[in-house]
Amino acid sequence: MDNDFVSRLEAVQEAISLAAKRAGRDPAEVELLAVSKTHPADAVREAIRAGVTHFGENKVQEARGKIEEVGRGVWHLIGHLQTNKAKDAVRLFDSIDSVDRLELVEELNHRADAMGKTQNVLLQVNIARESTKFGCTPETARELAKSINARPRLCLRGLMAIAPYTPEPEKSRPHFAALRELRDRLQIETDLQLPVLSMGMSGDFAVAIEEGSTCVRIGTALFGERLKGKQRRPEDPSFTEST
Repeated sequence: MDNDFVSRLEAVQEAISLAAKRAGRDPAEVELLAVSKTHPADAVREAIRAGVTHFGENKVQEARGKIEEVGRGVWHLIGHLQTNKAKDAVRLFDSIDSVDRLELVEELNHRADAMGKTQNVLLQVNIARESTKFGCTPETARELAKSINARPRLCLRGLMAIAPYTPEPEKSRPHFAALRELRDRLQIETDLQLPVLSMGMSGDFAVAIEEGSTCVRIGTALFGERLKGKQRRPEDPSFTEST
């Protein structure tokens, strides 16, 4: 077993536990979603051997071979989904966490119905209204959530957001609080149960947990840096991927 990965995993788990306890929460309430995008199937297998169960991928095409090769695990699509990739996404992923528009809702329901599958989804909200991020606006979240709930083959479990990149985690706190408050309002206004708040990444997940996150998406802190070709670094303001 890769001792470096195990050490990183233990450090992340300890940080999750400490953040939850600071907020008076049970650490077991927080799911660790290992972001395995750009990393090979062997890295996923190593993570599984270390006890990781949930994995996040950004692109259907990259994930396809990896998921089919590894097999095990609970797989989440966390990147932007084009409507023409909906069929493969429904086939491959246990949860699609980046639903952000009505056209996609309709296509996912259609594809899930054809497969006889109930598809878990999260509603992605562009909580900071960034032009470089995908996601519905906070104002349209209510109607889109109701639209998802009206589709018999979709199960809306909560909200997902990506806070603006900042080297200072505290600056992300208002965005995490805003997503939690939006979720709470939606539950009251729609009578939906939305237990999942997917927010927080390698640089700011402790703050996200303190603000109510139930799922943190951790890539770099677990797998280390791996840039692909001329991929932009996270400090680039146009960098939009979930890590």
